[in-house]
Amino acid sequence: MQRTAEAVSLGHPDKVADYISSYILDRLIEQDPQVRYAVEVMIKGNTVVLGGEITSKAKIGDVTKYVKKALAEIGYDERYAKLWGNYAIDPDKINVINMIGVQSSDIAQGVDNDGWGDQGVFVGYACQGEGNINRELFLARKLNKALYDKARQSDNLGIDIKTQITLKDDRIETAIVAIPMLRDEDLTDFVISVLGEKPAHIIVNGTGRYTYHSSIADCGITGRKLACDFYSTAAPIGGGSPWTKDASKADLTLNVYARILACENLADNDECFVYLSSCIGRAELPSGLIKTIKNGIVSYHDLWCNQKPSNLIKAYGLDKPIYTKLCDKSVSGILPDAE
Repeated sequence: MQRTAEAVSLGHPDKVADYISSYILDRLIEQDPQVRYAVEVMIKGNTVVLGGEITSKAKIGDVTKYVKKALAEIGYDERYAKLWGNYAIDPDKINVINMIGVQSSDIAQGVDNDGWGDQGVFVGYACQGEGNINRELFLARKLNKALYDKARQSDNLGIDIKTQITLKDDRIETAIVAIPMLRDEDLTDFVISVLGEKPAHIIVNGTGRYTYHSSIADCGITGRKLACDFYSTAAPIGGGSPWTKDASKADLTLNVYARILACENLADNDECFVYLSSCIGRAELPSGLIKTIKNGIVSYHDLWCNQKPSNLIKAYGLDKPIYTKLCDKSVSGILPDAE
């Protein structure tokens, strides 16, 4: 049986959008841990559009400065712009369109009473293996991170990277890499060393040429890489993007909590799924279910959860400026001992 998973780097335009929103949230939390935040980002060319709602005591200040600093942390800085020219985004040419408003008072009245800031369904997943994720996803991410780190130090490789791993009978059948190059570079030995075995097939830049990248070649939008950020094809995806919201939003906190519960309840089972739902303005969850699989036998257990948002936020430090780290880590990279 073949199983495939994909990973993308922070330099991918969609993840750039996620990171910019997370970066702005971190800066506001530093001033106001109770900030209410929901900001989506679209980036195309050298233009960044911010749209959403912020209610806070914090001074937002110059959002263009925040955007440029977020890009620099990812690797899109002056050095990179000089190296790649028109092939990639240029932070000195950034134009920010700010369409941010304030949170609806209808939503606020429920959140002020320690209820959830939105409604939805959420899925947590864990399985046996490194990182408690499926092996193909673990390897896709491992290879992606190694290539990204290599590209950050390179004068030839770009940081807008995709990796894809296909397993067959738990052996690596195919490794696919898309990575910008100014000049052809053989990455075969590097890929093999990172993966720890030689795939039957290694494909690097399947089109033959990959130079135009980042938002110059592709429009980036927040939340579009949920399969990469969550569990690939191993589990359903519930809720929306966690990277564009403060912790009063269920899309963030309950996605994180569902993953933590899945890891805690995995025990000696092969797989564990946790299903949660929320009601806007209420703390008690309408439904909760734990499903475990061991040796092909499926078991179900009801889960009652009356954890107020404030309790979970405090327990997992979600009122601290940690969101750029979480954005880089992915939901399925979060373990019970995560800070």
